[in-house]
Amino acid sequence: MSRLPTHNPSSTSLPSAAQTLTDPEPKQVDAAVLDYLLIELTNTLKHSAAVANKRLKEREAELIKAGLLAPPLPRKDHPGVRDSMNSTTSSTSNRNNNAKPLDETEEAVRVRLENIGMAVGGNLAERLSRSRSTRFADPLDTVKFLCKDVWSAIWDKPVDNLRTNHRGIYVLQDNSFKPLLRISSSQGSQEALRRSRLYLAYPTGLIKGALQRLGLLGVVLPETTTLPQCTFQVKQPKASS
Repeated sequence: MSRLPTHNPSSTSLPSAAQTLTDPEPKQVDAAVLDYLLIELTNTLKHSAAVANKRLKEREAELIKAGLLAPPLPRKDHPGVRDSMNSTTSSTSNRNNNAKPLDETEEAVRVRLENIGMAVGGNLAERLSRSRSTRFADPLDTVKFLCKDVWSAIWDKPVDNLRTNHRGIYVLQDNSFKPLLRISSSQGSQEALRRSRLYLAYPTGLIKGALQRLGLLGVVLPETTTLPQCTFQVKQPKASS
């Protein structure tokens, strides 16, 4: 009785494209799921922040009525202390943008989204860097790892351009940033840009969290003037003399 030859898939010479289809490399992030998650997460936090903000104002009104809290000063043309802080944060989140600033509820959503992104980005960067045989040589090496490995793991492509002044400032440019692809508004481009600020908060947190876990501290500032293009400026703190 003749014996059929055994088939060993690993010994078969297949084109690289076919090998990728038959044995795809496992991914840390499902880009489609992340896209839908960001949409639902943003909408959910919007509702949550609105409820929390309404509850806070009701409690403040009760304390003012009972004489336990001083009534707020009347607003003038310039914002108050809390408004100044929110305005500063919003303006640094999207510089050179003529869209109106985020309101109090939206700013609370932005902060929460960024904090969630920081936790996820840190854990993801740690997983992706485990296979490295050498440590990062310098901050630029760390940023390059973010631009190629981390970016590709999350958004299926590396950044389109990386610039640096070699003094602690790095500018990462993505010409077709996935979280911004579906953003539009019937009220015009300025309203669409304003909405994009919330959808940039989670990616900003991802980037900041990844860099911090890799040992690079700094501020991450997103900027978009034409959708879906986006840049992220990473600023390292100046060394104290």
